[in-house]
Amino acid sequence: MGRVFVAGSINMDVVATAERHPRIGETVAGEAVLYFPGGKGANQAVASAKQGVPTTLVGRLGTDAFGRELRSFLAAQGVDLGFVEDTEGSHSGTAIITIANADNTIVVVPGANARVDADDVAALVLAKGDVAVSQFEIPLPTIAAFFARARAAGATTVLNPAPAKQADKALLDLVDILILNETELGFLTGTELKDGDPPARFAEAARSLAAGKIVCVTLGKRGVLALTGGEPLLVPGRAVKAVDTTGAGDCFVGALASQLAGGKELRDALAYANVAASICVQRMGAAPSMPTADEVRSALSTSRPGEGRDL
Repeated sequence: MGRVFVAGSINMDVVATAERHPRIGETVAGEAVLYFPGGKGANQAVASAKQGVPTTLVGRLGTDAFGRELRSFLAAQGVDLGFVEDTEGSHSGTAIITIANADNTIVVVPGANARVDADDVAALVLAKGDVAVSQFEIPLPTIAAFFARARAAGATTVLNPAPAKQADKALLDLVDILILNETELGFLTGTELKDGDPPARFAEAARSLAAGKIVCVTLGKRGVLALTGGEPLLVPGRAVKAVDTTGAGDCFVGALASQLAGGKELRDALAYANVAASICVQRMGAAPSMPTADEVRSALSTSRPGEGRDL
């Protein structure tokens, strides 16, 4: 079995729930305030580790109360924290999240995450069969250094370009698998996309990003569209009642990485990750909502999702 290495953000999510989201300039009464470990890097690392795959997280925490709580939580999930540094003079990353009707808005304050640099990934020892995962909540030059090191070792590189921002071609050329949602796909391709658009439209947009890589577009309850070798494959989702969609994309990424590290074929890994994400959205919080391998296998055995179909 290969290992999963995640270079990314670690945040404390401060979650406010309300009946609806406020309009600009408006104040609405909230129902509750909750604190959950999160950050895209931490979420993806927890999602992978809970599938029983050795998972190492690379990142930074502040020397504050949030940092101590986050470190304790991640260790309890089985994530290897040997490459997570405490950073003097910086607060831990914080996300301010509003949830209403199962939809969320998020403001991220990076804190120590902004100080993750190339030196933090320089001592990593990766090998063929390993999977290197990153996102856009740490500096892009750090991601490039991480992926260059992974590529040199023969590891598979997975990029989740979220939150969406422009990246240069040199970084994208280091990516083997690109995983993004509809909004991120629209931003990176300059294409206006809607939730209800047919899968073929997403496939058409994704082709401009392919350039020798696999592109996976997550479509929420509709599943995931994968473009591999220029050919689109639609793997259907699993219908559930969503409670909180925060972290669902990260759950998908981490679960997919875990399956690829375990030697699974892409089609099977996509179906597995879909089911994992469907469990995640039925729970509150980001990292704490990630399912275990037993939970995913149980759901797979009862739901029997389709293996996917070509478009």
